[in-house]
Amino acid sequence: MSKTKMTQKSASRIQAATAKQNGGKVEKGSFAAKAQKAAAKNTTKE
Repeated sequence: MSKTKMTQKSASRIQAATAKQNGGKVEKGSFAAKAQKAAAKNTTKE
């Protein structure tokens, strides 16, 4: 497992790709949602 922290930019890219595949929707609990949460958590620590 990678030790690289999730960035807002990476989470945004993941979320955009997921939304594109699902007709604009990102499901709660999806990997994209978890990535966004991790990015938000990492940015508040800095």
